[in-house]
Amino acid sequence: MLSAKSLFQEILANDESFALFCSIAASGESQGGWENARIAALVPESERELAPKITRHGADEDKHGRIFNALMKKRGLDPVPVPPETDYTMLLEKNGIGLAHEQLGRDEPLAVQDIVTYLSHSRVTEQRASEQMDLLRKHFADDPDIGRAVKQISNDEDNHLAYCHEELLRFAYAGHGRAIQRTLRECALAEIRIYRDVSLAVMANMGRILGWSKAKSAVLAAGIHAMYVYERLGGWRRMVSLEMPERRDALGGPASAAPEFA
Repeated sequence: MLSAKSLFQEILANDESFALFCSIAASGESQGGWENARIAALVPESERELAPKITRHGADEDKHGRIFNALMKKRGLDPVPVPPETDYTMLLEKNGIGLAHEQLGRDEPLAVQDIVTYLSHSRVTEQRASEQMDLLRKHFADDPDIGRAVKQISNDEDNHLAYCHEELLRFAYAGHGRAIQRTLRECALAEIRIYRDVSLAVMANMGRILGWSKAKSAVLAAGIHAMYVYERLGGWRRMVSLEMPERRDALGGPASAAPEFA
């Protein structure tokens, strides 16, 4: 019987599929680190108090990239090229989600609306990241090889999600509520489509590496399409709700160190 745990176990047990999994993850995290660092540098003067939190967010993402690279190194593996169709972060940017890299590459201060857009985009994508890491934590928290990494990254993603909720609520109380609602909805509907496409591409690559049968690949693809239908019919709403988190000021301090891997 196919299950999330058995699929991850199969991917993690094979060096080639493990290297691809970690390379995709490391690439996305490193890209997120660069984006947050640039946003922190360009925060408008009226929101300078937010800059340290954005910096912390970026530092966490960079740390996650280092963790995935360390996991590969521990097994004597090198990073592999990331197929473009599996590059979640770049596909989001190409579809106009978040702030354009061209804009971030200029040394021009961002507007407050840009910060609202950044936080809205992050609220959606961090929901996805938090859920994915929670799933891995459920099944692999005690794994001797990846358990510490999974717990560290999962905790960070939960912090990022809490931070997005708290800051967006602050902006909503300041009069940006309608813009936030509109941006969240646009981001969520685009994200679920991109996530479906990336998931299909990742599974296709994993199937090639692991020699999955056509029947197994078809079942997995059907599951991904079914998840998209659920999200398109209403599941996306979990990505746009806002509530004050239990973790207040979740990014108020320095980033924690990455765990050491022998």
